[in-house]
Amino acid sequence: MPDATDTDGLTVGQVSMRLGATVRALHHWDEIGLARPSLRTTAGYRLYTARDLERLHRVVVYRELGVGLDDIRSILDDATEVSAALRAQRTQVAERIDRLQRLGAGLDRMIDAHERGLLLTVEQQTAIFGPAWNPDWPAEARRRYGDTEQWQQYAERSASRGPEEWQAVADSVAALERALGEAMDAGVAPGDPEANRLVERHREVFAAYFPLTRRMQVCLGRRYEADPGFAAHYDGIRAGLATWFRRIVDADARAHGIDPDTATWE
Repeated sequence: MPDATDTDGLTVGQVSMRLGATVRALHHWDEIGLARPSLRTTAGYRLYTARDLERLHRVVVYRELGVGLDDIRSILDDATEVSAALRAQRTQVAERIDRLQRLGAGLDRMIDAHERGLLLTVEQQTAIFGPAWNPDWPAEARRRYGDTEQWQQYAERSASRGPEEWQAVADSVAALERALGEAMDAGVAPGDPEANRLVERHREVFAAYFPLTRRMQVCLGRRYEADPGFAAHYDGIRAGLATWFRRIVDADARAHGIDPDTATWE
């Protein structure tokens, strides 16, 4: 390669400023033989000629289009490969656009779920959860719990669910409530193996909303008993069911070393 004086050609820094490519990228393209400078100074520094600059400009254009370096080499060195390489890149771009559109739709659903809770129409909610369901409850829950980790977990689950998935959740909740009522009728006592299985099943079913620890379950059992709305719901299934459920949860918690009287939401 011929030598040149310090004033011949453009230095790496000058080329970097002209093309907006980093010095590191220029060095890399030189090392792999994609775009090498034609000249060197007597001190060994790279110098780019006008012809080098034109090739570099084309490299930058194709890089901005997302073309890989190997494909750029083929495009620049073999004119017959240009159309095929560009068509392949166009296919990749279309696939990437499709992925981004699906990602955008998923993000929209996640935003809606965080803000609304349920991504269902009022008619769908009533059909799934029954005529006693109040469509205002999700908005009320958002106001009360929207800044909690559990609301975020609930929203993440809600974003991926449609009517069929929510129907499955509602069916599992209804089946659990029937099993609780039947166990109470059968005289299952707190601490009995069947009672403990139902407590475990309650946590598993409730995980459709967010993960429920035993301590959190104790707090929830007390809320079921003390809150007029929850108490009316459970006592409507069986008189005294809210209190019985709280008692079996407390007994299960004690069996796992948790004092229900001091349990906190954690």
